[in-house]
Amino acid sequence: MVVLNRIYTRTGDAGQTALGNGTRVSKTSARVATYGTVDETNATVGLARLHASGDMDLALARIQNDLFDLGADFCRPDMAKDSESEYPPLRMDPRQVARLEQEIDEMNADLAPLRSFILPGGSPLSAHLHLCRTVSRRAERLAVELMDSEDINAAAVQYLNRLSDWFFVAARVANANGADDVLWQPGATR
Repeated sequence: MVVLNRIYTRTGDAGQTALGNGTRVSKTSARVATYGTVDETNATVGLARLHASGDMDLALARIQNDLFDLGADFCRPDMAKDSESEYPPLRMDPRQVARLEQEIDEMNADLAPLRSFILPGGSPLSAHLHLCRTVSRRAERLAVELMDSEDINAAAVQYLNRLSDWFFVAARVANANGADDVLWQPGATR
């Protein structure tokens, strides 16, 4: 369990931070940018939850917990040494990806097929879920960039890819199952 008695440590004043294995890296490293954007995604989910209730709020709460798992996965390099660690690091599990897929399929079953691209908007919850979608897409791009140079957990990238899809479908659900979606009208503002 994490114990935080003191919030500031001054150890990052020179622009470095410690990863989960104690290695010091620049705060601009690809790994820090990735898990920092995962944290930003979590904050946007917190905003969305201000407008959610019932099953949607419960699903978003699960996702927030998953995002902390995801951040823990990304902050711990050296996957090859996981088995040697006294405390095995928390890694994303393919079952978390499968759960998102199942939830996407369940939400999507009641939605009419799209005939146009959707503009972020409609209900407050939908607008916030679109913000979650775009921030999670940025986290995914950063994770892929990290994957190009370091060994990372494939399930972590897969989770981010499915998560943005989940947010998209959930945003449609939040817009009266798509009835209140704001549709793009190509060239309408010329």
